[in-house]
Amino acid sequence: MMMMTMEGMMDQGVLDDIIRRLLEGKGSKQVQLSEGEIRQLCVNARQIFLSQPNLLQIHAPLRICGDIHGQYQDLLRLFEFGGYPPATNYLFLGDYVDRGKQSLETICLLLAYKIRYPDKEIQRPTEVPDNGLLCDLLWSDPDPKIEGWADSDRGISSTFGADVVAEFLDKSDLDLICRGHQVVEDGYEFFASRRLVTIFSAPNYGGEFDNAGALLSVNEDLVCSFEILKPADNKSLPSGSKPLKQPPKMGKV
Repeated sequence: MMMMTMEGMMDQGVLDDIIRRLLEGKGSKQVQLSEGEIRQLCVNARQIFLSQPNLLQIHAPLRICGDIHGQYQDLLRLFEFGGYPPATNYLFLGDYVDRGKQSLETICLLLAYKIRYPDKEIQRPTEVPDNGLLCDLLWSDPDPKIEGWADSDRGISSTFGADVVAEFLDKSDLDLICRGHQVVEDGYEFFASRRLVTIFSAPNYGGEFDNAGALLSVNEDLVCSFEILKPADNKSLPSGSKPLKQPPKMGKV
């Protein structure tokens, strides 16, 4: 089977082999990928992203992941804990790379999975302007100390109060906003009477924080639950977890 793009095709066997090598990169083992393989991942993934709409309609059950920031070993732990594609469906909220030591492995594995299972909802990238809707979606932060809107300490976009969340959800007939892009100690943090939740999935962020990572799981009945990933230095398994799963053999869905 071939994965078709405008600029060429990627053989499924080659793609499965790339995923296999990437999954073997546990324990900081060096992953050997050629420049040509990485380029082909980018070309194939780009075409898939361009073919999909900006606003995705997704279906439960799924797991929602926050920031990864190039912490590849923790990404592998997230898959071990939450399940590997295609058995588990994921929605990633962004911030895949930078700050961590293995950004290349991180983005290559996510792109490879996107190509292999293109209906898995991994958000498309886009250029973000200095102001406007996309800027605010990326950079605005909740602030429990204010009402309405205020200037952000980030130097871009704004902060918003609980009243803004309530007004938006009521007008839009929605129940919950799920966002990332902000470190939180427990891996998740509620705001506005539990009507907004921040998810951060990079435990021990950058080696400078003692935070946990979290996955938000949404089941078929739209019931939400959190699964906590402790920093890697903590050798105990996450609370309530079972022995880690092995990745599935490629080619079997």
